[in-house]
Amino acid sequence: MARILLADDDASTRDLVQRALATDGHTVFPTQDGTEALEELREAPGSFDLLITDVQMPGLDGIALAEASVGIDAKLRVILMSGFAGELGRADHLQGKISRVTKPFTLEQIRAAVKAALA
Repeated sequence: MARILLADDDASTRDLVQRALATDGHTVFPTQDGTEALEELREAPGSFDLLITDVQMPGLDGIALAEASVGIDAKLRVILMSGFAGELGRADHLQGKISRVTKPFTLEQIRAAVKAALA
């Protein structure tokens, strides 16, 4: 299964997504924000299959993280999560490299997004 880097400053969302994807057999590396996730990517480029990140986080937001991440690993797939659909439009220039999930989402929706991103 996949190695997934997860960045979300909301502990309840992070824990829920981590548990669901781990149950599906994925190895999930949770981080609390974009800066921590970017450090993980820089320390081990090419070691993750997928980045799942919240868009709105303090410091380095999810879109800036996605931009930096694909610069480090061009093969990395990215899922952006946001409760504000308008924010997701800020990532249009990354079209083809990312997919989007609008919060609130169901576990079935996040699992489907992960399956599609990894296909």
